[in-house]
Amino acid sequence: MTDVNERDSGVDDDAAGETGSKADAEAGAGDEAEPDAESDRVPVLLVREDRTYLVEPGGEQGTDLGVLEVPEDVQPGDTIETHLGDEFRVRRLRGPDLFHHFERTGAPMVPRDIGLIIGETGIAQGDRVLDTGTGTGVLSASMARAGASVVTYERDPEFADVARENMKLGGVAEAVDVRTGDLTEDVEELDLSSFDVMTLDTGDAADLVGHAPELLVEGGFVAVYSPFIESTRAVVETAREAGLSNVRTRETIQREMQFDDRGSRPSTAPVGHTGYLTIARNV
Repeated sequence: MTDVNERDSGVDDDAAGETGSKADAEAGAGDEAEPDAESDRVPVLLVREDRTYLVEPGGEQGTDLGVLEVPEDVQPGDTIETHLGDEFRVRRLRGPDLFHHFERTGAPMVPRDIGLIIGETGIAQGDRVLDTGTGTGVLSASMARAGASVVTYERDPEFADVARENMKLGGVAEAVDVRTGDLTEDVEELDLSSFDVMTLDTGDAADLVGHAPELLVEGGFVAVYSPFIESTRAVVETAREAGLSNVRTRETIQREMQFDDRGSRPSTAPVGHTGYLTIARNV
């Protein structure tokens, strides 16, 4: 998402352990293949213990265990050997894998918060979503994988370029329109009642919430994610003034459980706060 938001850094540390070390990439004989813009081949995950790589069928991946050549007709459940004879299992790409494998331009929205947004708004096949604060693009890609078509705005041109590449990597480039620009400047040009859901992950979300009644279909939802209480309060006040209904805010927080020989209890690691999620409805 945009750089105004700060995420739970503990999640990023966990992700690093699942995607293979930097030494793997440096020791490998080839880089991870990037999908062709015209290709409809969805990448697959190559897994061995704590190493996971996202590679397009027909591509090549260098690892510290040797080079993996991925067949064009590769299928989940297959086994592929490196040129040194080490085996990797092929696994189908799933939504949470995007968080771990997309190129990052900041701290992306974590899977649990994406799940809350999709669950609370009911995003499904055929929905049209207006998003802003694209950043890495994990939320946009996840909504597209749920069946929605997404128009997402990113102010930073370099971030937008990375997001477009990530959409190709996630196999959803056709469903996600990444636009370079500021939604606050373009909002008047959008068609009225043309979206089922609005998702906002940007510091000026309060300025955009006021447009929700004119942009959303009747019964449509707006979901606003913010790491700060002050901006969250501004969003809630604007949503109420705009006549949106069922306005509610929840803190997104989880505690990981710890099980060992001494007993069971919540982990003493940092509490898993990520932010505040506000949901409202256009009815």
